[in-house]
Amino acid sequence: MNTIKLTKMQGLGNDFVIIDYEEFLKTGLTMSDLAVKVCDRHFGVGADGMFIPKLDTKDTDIGWYFYNNDGTTAQMCGNGIRCFAKYAYEKGLINKKKFTVETLAGVITPEILDNGMIRVDMGKPILDEAKIPFNGEKKISVLDKDFDINPVSMGNPHCVIFVDGSTMDYAKLYGPHIETHHYFPEKTNTEFVKIISRSEVEMSVYERGCGITLACGTGACATQVACILNNLTENKIKVNLPGGAVFIEWQGSRDNTKEHVFMTGPANYSFVADYIL
Repeated sequence: MNTIKLTKMQGLGNDFVIIDYEEFLKTGLTMSDLAVKVCDRHFGVGADGMFIPKLDTKDTDIGWYFYNNDGTTAQMCGNGIRCFAKYAYEKGLINKKKFTVETLAGVITPEILDNGMIRVDMGKPILDEAKIPFNGEKKISVLDKDFDINPVSMGNPHCVIFVDGSTMDYAKLYGPHIETHHYFPEKTNTEFVKIISRSEVEMSVYERGCGITLACGTGACATQVACILNNLTENKIKVNLPGGAVFIEWQGSRDNTKEHVFMTGPANYSFVADYIL
């Protein structure tokens, strides 16, 4: 019987298991297999994903190995990076409140604010369809609906769709089919968005490799970019998700897409425990 120490955290209900690298080595498993095991909600701890801090980075203060609960690697996660930042700072892996993190989506810079919230420089949105990846169509037919779609990448692919009805109903019914649609050769995260005002939206998401989740930080960022490109919101908005709200700021426009996206939101501990493999 093998026991490891782990931490469970959540950002707006988007939950994650954090395991230090030394604890991972005790398991004898691959990171992918460990993610599937501990993230299982019936036989494991239960989580949307797992990350392991990476301390031997060359050009950043710290890095991470990040896996979805199905064992696939993930480039980036907005709620996850807030949890990771709080964990790294409070555990003493980093001794400053603003630092750089190596991810598969590039270098991400989180900052621990004095009010306990975490503000993250999420970098520039990627709108080049060849880099999302995406096959170029701006309409998609799924089941009984034709959707206008807005492909945006925040280091991971997103398909933003504006709707008038229940965003969660749309996510549950159409999300699984869009995730695996042939338009998206590497699958996609899909955000269903309802505009409340020029400064506030509602969003539900079907995440690639996870399914329905209570929040998606990169999805909220992609949503803000799509809103501005369609002239639907101002440059700073509140994004209401099933698990709570995040605040997204992008000073970009159709004529200037090179501005960085900033996300501010909470991160909280659930528990610390010994886990028996």
